[in-house]
Amino acid sequence: RGAIVRHSPFSSSNMASSARWLLGKAAAASRPTSQPITVNPNTIRIRSRLFSTTANDTSNAPSPQTPHATQSPYVSGPTTHFGYESVSVADKEQKVREVFEKCADNYDVMNDFMSAGLHRYWKDELLKMTGVGPMAKAVRRRASLNYAKGIEMEKNESGEDGDAKSIVSILDVAGGTGDVAFRFIDSANCEERAKSSGTDEISVTVCDINPEMLRVGEARARKKYGSALLDDSKALSFVEGNAQYLPFEDDSFDVYTIAFGLRNVTDVDMALRDALRVLKPGGRFLCLEFSHVTNIPLAKLYDLYSFNVIPTLGEVVANDRDSYQYLVESIRKFCTQEELVERMKVAGFEGVKYTNMTSGIVAVHEGWKPL
Repeated sequence: RGAIVRHSPFSSSNMASSARWLLGKAAAASRPTSQPITVNPNTIRIRSRLFSTTANDTSNAPSPQTPHATQSPYVSGPTTHFGYESVSVADKEQKVREVFEKCADNYDVMNDFMSAGLHRYWKDELLKMTGVGPMAKAVRRRASLNYAKGIEMEKNESGEDGDAKSIVSILDVAGGTGDVAFRFIDSANCEERAKSSGTDEISVTVCDINPEMLRVGEARARKKYGSALLDDSKALSFVEGNAQYLPFEDDSFDVYTIAFGLRNVTDVDMALRDALRVLKPGGRFLCLEFSHVTNIPLAKLYDLYSFNVIPTLGEVVANDRDSYQYLVESIRKFCTQEELVERMKVAGFEGVKYTNMTSGIVAVHEGWKPL
């Protein structure tokens, strides 16, 4: 499967230096852009990117039932890809599950090694693009005014005081270790809000198919924030579920994010349709994913780094070469930027666009559920 390193493993320091050099080249090859704030009826979008370029789609999205003539189903027939290996559709989910069970405890450390820390900046940019920080400030201000005026909490069906429903609900799919969700929690100041009584007006739900990843994420959350955030204010929760058929009701969330997870889903088309289902009308979908490098010389260097350094890092740091070989291969088998745009449009999203970061090493795709 792919290129195999024949020489002895590099030292961690040399590999980290190689990663920093390569990604520094990527940053230099990119032109930073800054775009003004735009407003959607439901969500504020903030545009301030590191190393990013945006491709806009101005056409109207087709209905979910309208196929594109050039777009074939992501899964057709009894087999699909698992990295460069061909496997049965029924087997892929279990194979992916095994990969993340093996690397759950070392997942965030390996992300630092593989990206020389750049994954943190990419996730920070994703946070800015969601506009969660400004939305949370507006919600907190409204809640404070209501409290000052003595407005009572909502009543449940029995007429007694019940938990107020969250005003802004965020779903982070394939976010087991909580790395993206914690950014939402911090930006919305949920830790401070948890010191007060009642249910938080902001809710962040982490959904992941892998219970081991969720175990790591919840343990990290309780260590970082304490238990009040999860048990009392209920600002953060962890739920096991499959992105292809999420365990949530229709029209449940204002924002749906998925970071470095969509390429691991067996049927991407099914996952996109279910993302649309659980979003509220006017809700927003954002996908941060490894993509296809747009700079040809950099692409060759990136391939050399990916196939020779990353699996070796997995072997040295996590004693798991095969899982990281799969991760490298899965990136190459995933959709191009334009192909994912088309799949999102077929699923029913409107205003679809993508933003390349670090010369297309990663991209953020975004779209809106029609009102």
